[in-house]
Amino acid sequence: MTPIQRMMLDMEKRHYRYAGSKEQAIRDELDVAPARYYQLLAALIDEPEALAAEPVLVNRLRRIAHSRRHIRKAG
Repeated sequence: MTPIQRMMLDMEKRHYRYAGSKEQAIRDELDVAPARYYQLLAALIDEPEALAAEPVLVNRLRRIAHSRRHIRKAG
């Protein structure tokens, strides 16, 4: 895993208190737009290295992504 990918997983473990604070952290710390961050994150959670590094987190993110895809297809 790259250092940026590691930072992304670390960012996903944090709890953000205020609306928009995660998006601001994405811009400040990773210097990418939030939309691009979420595209990269979607690809990252499919990587075996990410699963090996953070199995609980990656499985949680996979479940969330799966349920969101299911909701979009249903309606």
